[in-house]
Amino acid sequence: MEKKNNRKNEHVSLAEHFYTETHQTDFDHIRFVHHSIPETGTQKIDLSTSFAGLSMTQPFYINAMTGGSSWTKKVNEKLATVARETGLLMASGSLSAGLKDPSVADSFTIIRETNPNGQILANLGGGQTLENAKKAINLIQANGLQIHLNTPQEIVMPEGDRDFSSWLTKLEQIVKGVDVPVIVKEVGFGMSRETMQQLASIGVKTIDVSGKGGTNFAQIENYRRTKNSMDFLEDWGQSTAISLLEAQPLMGSTEILASGGIRTQMDILKSLSLGAHAAGISGYFLHYVLQHGVDETIAHVEQIKEQLVAVMTLLGAESVADLQKTDLIITGPVRDWCEARDIDYRSFARRNQLFD
Repeated sequence: MEKKNNRKNEHVSLAEHFYTETHQTDFDHIRFVHHSIPETGTQKIDLSTSFAGLSMTQPFYINAMTGGSSWTKKVNEKLATVARETGLLMASGSLSAGLKDPSVADSFTIIRETNPNGQILANLGGGQTLENAKKAINLIQANGLQIHLNTPQEIVMPEGDRDFSSWLTKLEQIVKGVDVPVIVKEVGFGMSRETMQQLASIGVKTIDVSGKGGTNFAQIENYRRTKNSMDFLEDWGQSTAISLLEAQPLMGSTEILASGGIRTQMDILKSLSLGAHAAGISGYFLHYVLQHGVDETIAHVEQIKEQLVAVMTLLGAESVADLQKTDLIITGPVRDWCEARDIDYRSFARRNQLFD
């Protein structure tokens, strides 16, 4: 399994290599309207949220990243320590490596060992069997299961899958056959409303749209190719902001999560305002823990919480649900997308009914 382990190390190394703290995403084309008298105070702000039957004291979490080698075991231990000390939910990386090779299973079980009482999600790729889903859940005593959809990554990956014809059927078997909540997520290519409706039709209750704007797995896999470049796919997919707008018809009947390119506290708040129950963060936390260490990352998480409270106060939003009443101005390419897809972007500009 040495080649497989090297690939897992490559993924983390390249994710860090390509990480940039300052880059534009579609969130920059969405602005909050400032109202000068919010009529609340910081002491009234409640950051708690929930999804998939899991309660959280803050509306963001550590999303799926890594595992499958001795080095990524150390990374997972650091991330799990941050999760334990801050109360963040954490998702593992894909457990397929640990199921295939017991010698690297400890790179995943370290998450539960480090954080025995925390909320942890197991992660597997699309096309996995119900049997493997149950094994993955049991391996790390997971509170829930993420199934990730990554067809563009597989297509670009030299050794990736090429047949996706059974994915929906197997996913439905997993949704109906496991005894923990199932979250279906993309890996940075976003989702259309058609995809989300397809997932809802087989019983999926929680969806992570995971749009482009963060870690780019098409770019990572293309970098690993030695010939026949597929760099034309590096801009494939929808952004997180656009995916959340695509999800509007499902709000209320399906729990929506946001991940992919969540760079700042403002991105978290915009995601929540567009209807997400919580925001998953991967590359940002990976970068922070690798560059600054565990203690500084813990301190930074606490700072994020304080800053979310501050901005929610400015917005007059005392809860995560209240953020969906804030006024948003949508411009540029995001507005263009809405016009092409018949999404009423103007309705977001006048959601505050205080004076109506």
